Amino acid sequence: MTSNLPHHYREILKELGEDPNREGLLDTPTRAAKAMQYLCHGYSQTVEEIVNGALFASDSDEMVIVKDIELYSLCEHHLLPFIGKAHVAYIPTGKVLGLSKIARIVDMFARRLQIQENLTREIADAIQGITAASGVAVVIEAKHMCMMMRGVEKQNSLMNTSVMLGAFRESSTTRQEFLQLIRRSND
Repeated sequence: MTSNLPHHYREILKELGEDPNREGLLDTPTRAAKAMQYLCHGYSQTVEEIVNGALFASDSDEMVIVKDIELYSLCEHHLLPFIGKAHVAYIPTGKVLGLSKIARIVDMFARRLQIQENLTREIADAIQGITAASGVAVVIEAKHMCMMMRGVEKQNSLMNTSVMLGAFRESSTTRQEFLQLIRRSND
């Protein structure tokens, strides 16, 4: 590993009152640095690289939904995880996006230091930008360790955020159809 992260993790261990030379912690700075780099690898990705041309001509103009996309992110305020799922929908206008690309876009933005509100917006804007859809909807539900493990310590709280663009924002019928479809198997 060529970064200074292991050194910094070693210093953090010292500041916490630990002995980084004890047997159980000898390799911890390197392991922690590798883990953090993995958890934040979204910074080294772009939407264009992820999509990689997987945009296909289609006559479909019906809602496309990908539900229950697992996501793992780190809260930018405390560097603690938030874990949940994203539901993404769009209404194509001549082109559809490869199915796995939607989940990869969610992962790319989730693998950056985030707040959930911004994550939801970034996913919606990226799908809109790539597909030129007539509407995009994103709902994220997540549990935040910064709220569960520290501070208020509420174990069962769940944060929901949504971004509705185009037809999902303009048409309550379209929005309701999406919301009903994502709730169908979750109840």
